[in-house]
Amino acid sequence: MSTADRADTTDRPDTHRYTAGLAAEIEARWQERWEREGTFEAPNPTGELAGDGELPTSTYYLMDMFPYPSGAGLHVGHPLGYIGTDVVGRHQRMLGKNVLHTLGYDAFGLPAELHAIQTGEHPRANTLANIANMRRQLRRLGLGHDQRRSFATIDPDFVRWTQWVFLQIFDAWYDEEAGRARPIAELREKLGTDDPAVIDPHRLAYVSESPVNWCPALGTVLSNEEVTAEGRSERGNFPVFQRNLRQWQMRITAYADRLLDDLETVDWPEPVKLMQRNWIGRSHGAEVEFDVPAVENAAIRVFTTRPDTLFGATYMVLAPEHELVDAIVTDTWPEGTDERWTGGAASPTEAVAAYRHAASRKTDVERQESKEKTGVFTGAYAVNPVNGEQVPVFVADYVLVGYGTGAIMAVPAHDERDFAFATAFGLPTPRVVTGGDELPWTGEGVATASSNDEVSLDGLSVAEAKARIIAWLEEKGLGTGTTTYRLRDWLFSRQRYWGEPFPIVFDDEGHPHAVPDHLLPVELPDVPDYSPRTFEPDDVTSEPEPPLGRAHDWLEVELDLGDGPRRYRRDTNTMPNWAGSSWYQLRYLDPHNADALVDPANEAYWMGPTDAKTTGGVDLYVGGVEHAVLHLLYARFWHKVLFDLGHVSSAEPFHRLVNQGYIQAYAFTDARGTYVPADEVQEHVADDGSTTYTYDGAPVTREYGKMGKSLKNVVTPDEMYDEYGADTFRVYEMSMGPLDQSRPWETRAVVGAQRFLQRVWRLVVDEETGETRADGGEPDRATLQVLHRTIDGVAADLDGLRFNTAIAKLIELTNHCTKATVTSREVLEPLVLMLAPFAPHVAEELWSRLGHDASLAHASFPQADPSLLVADTVTCVVQVQGKVRAKLDVAPDVSEQELTSLALAEENVQRAIDGREVRKTIVRAPKLVNIVV
Repeated sequence: MSTADRADTTDRPDTHRYTAGLAAEIEARWQERWEREGTFEAPNPTGELAGDGELPTSTYYLMDMFPYPSGAGLHVGHPLGYIGTDVVGRHQRMLGKNVLHTLGYDAFGLPAELHAIQTGEHPRANTLANIANMRRQLRRLGLGHDQRRSFATIDPDFVRWTQWVFLQIFDAWYDEEAGRARPIAELREKLGTDDPAVIDPHRLAYVSESPVNWCPALGTVLSNEEVTAEGRSERGNFPVFQRNLRQWQMRITAYADRLLDDLETVDWPEPVKLMQRNWIGRSHGAEVEFDVPAVENAAIRVFTTRPDTLFGATYMVLAPEHELVDAIVTDTWPEGTDERWTGGAASPTEAVAAYRHAASRKTDVERQESKEKTGVFTGAYAVNPVNGEQVPVFVADYVLVGYGTGAIMAVPAHDERDFAFATAFGLPTPRVVTGGDELPWTGEGVATASSNDEVSLDGLSVAEAKARIIAWLEEKGLGTGTTTYRLRDWLFSRQRYWGEPFPIVFDDEGHPHAVPDHLLPVELPDVPDYSPRTFEPDDVTSEPEPPLGRAHDWLEVELDLGDGPRRYRRDTNTMPNWAGSSWYQLRYLDPHNADALVDPANEAYWMGPTDAKTTGGVDLYVGGVEHAVLHLLYARFWHKVLFDLGHVSSAEPFHRLVNQGYIQAYAFTDARGTYVPADEVQEHVADDGSTTYTYDGAPVTREYGKMGKSLKNVVTPDEMYDEYGADTFRVYEMSMGPLDQSRPWETRAVVGAQRFLQRVWRLVVDEETGETRADGGEPDRATLQVLHRTIDGVAADLDGLRFNTAIAKLIELTNHCTKATVTSREVLEPLVLMLAPFAPHVAEELWSRLGHDASLAHASFPQADPSLLVADTVTCVVQVQGKVRAKLDVAPDVSEQELTSLALAEENVQRAIDGREVRKTIVRAPKLVNIVV
């Protein structure tokens, strides 16, 4: 950064200028006062945090997504959402609401465990050190958090209640008739038995031997959501394979319809809702059974969304892992078997065994995306129920056991994958839906060649044909109309050390039993080695060996669970890192309650249903869109179980969701492709306007994207605090663009935010004497009109989270007051109050210097006078690259600088700029702004 680009950051003892040094002193002083006076403490209706007097009936509960305390600390991109929610919280507090805003730490996770594996240091020590550093960095921002409510998921008290919630889920079953979860005791009474072999399979948390995603290189299993679209681990990018293992599962599928339907009750971005809908994947169709005559009582059950095409099914496919494969595969090839069906093997048994082995070494994505369709004939035939034709049954890896029933009826004329397989294996492809001339035809059409002696679909549309064939199948007992889901039960076991232990013990028969509440939390034991055993990335035959398996003294325990002292064995797995974040919104409400997860009165006060939020929940939840499926789906599931069991009054955890954008940055690489320090790169602008960059005298190439240590382009908040102060940093981040859009970081531009705050400071404080300049004078009407238009606009922008345009309006008002030498308290006090959510420290200081003893945190936000909002305006056209992107209503006497600020802050203009560098701004005030990028 050149000297010319900097504001004056040197304190001169004979002046009272607002510099970085003065800002640091002001900020530290006000942060201490807020903490001392409990300024941001939100009183509860009851319990340890209960208020003394009558509580406000209007509440506002806002949350940031749980941060993970990284050892690298924060860069300037991390606080974006935290500053945004703080602006909202401060504004809502000034509107007279009881605002609950705090921040905890999601502290279990793989990074801390990897650090422990590498160093031998217990992950708790490293994690606590990281939390302390992050707390320090965030405290310096002046966030209005109720610190009494903060916690980390590794705190023993929090672990206790996480385990307690798990036991509520374990001790519940889903009553399909009632459409809700009920205590397992009611199931025992209904079935008249307490036999665990009968009861346990109905639990919402259960142990099962089922196909799981096994990652040998990580030594652990992964949930579907933790596997990328390429079939690799989200962490580390290692291959993931399907294996049958005994693991904990959460019956999230029981809630599939409610998770879908209740999306209509929450105020979330439509793309996030769509991602959840697609992940749940509700499909309507029919389940149909194809008998296998050669095997007694054997039938292949398939689900199809197109039962209208049953007459065109010419073969069937089972996933290699399907349970019926062993039962139906024959010892010899049937007479006349096509050589293409045999895989070159001497018998179906040999062919299927070899094919299964090969399929086990592929990921699901590799199986799905392979253009070459492979498979082998089992030697068995099934009977098509609509026409009695025998169709061959194949094993092929393009069918996955985890989706649908793990078996398909293949209709090659109307499905691309089936057509490709049929072409490769010489199978018939009869058309049963008219439409285009080409095959396969997958569009709409009319049924044809689809009739038997009892039912005809010919001439019917797809919808009509579906309805008729389903009715016939149900009448004949050959199938049923049904709905299936892409969603699978949540795999909840991890072969890791650094996670919550399961509050479960197993008896000699392998049946799980809950650890009594009074023995919670079950804490982690010390182990000699924190790492699970890992394997070669493609070692698909490997088995999990968790670290807790080495804690022999901890594993075996003697307990009396009601039938006398017995020996039990603990679970060697731990919960995934999603456990704590699936319910933490409730613990913020009542963090010190030793008797309950949350007092019902406190939960109802903050999160209960209202006319505005019919299913209740947090008023505003801000975080990254990357959690659209994983965290948000899991949290909704846990919350709904707690709702069903009567522990909470809200049916949804988060009413309104906003996904903040990202702060991105330029990085530079030299001729070798090696990243060089971005802050040491020199920019060179030629006479023709072209720009080049050099590092240490050599040319470098600029790229745009993430900010990170490896890219050598990190800028830390600490640097910004030292250089400008926290308020300047806050104002700059909020002025860069709409909260939900990504934006480029430009250190040189931060000085603009500082100069704005310096102008506000000079309106109130004499820089030479330090005395307050405000007086009781009467402002002129033009100034009052500008003031009240600003009040009206800023209030609307704050409600709409348009922080950048609110700041632009405050800049316009400040510039007007500076130009008109306004000293009237009637104008300056509202300006300071409006500034407070964005730059709280300097606003508090100015408010104090204006003669107010109390903090402005609870002062009333200014109200606009409607009579002063009517003013003559001019429509200004804003162009980007010559195309009209916005129109602004502005005052006829608007300055070029003011007009430029408003234009650059406009949302559609920001989208058009799309993070590119602004080369030139042509202003013809008040009617035109043309931006060249």
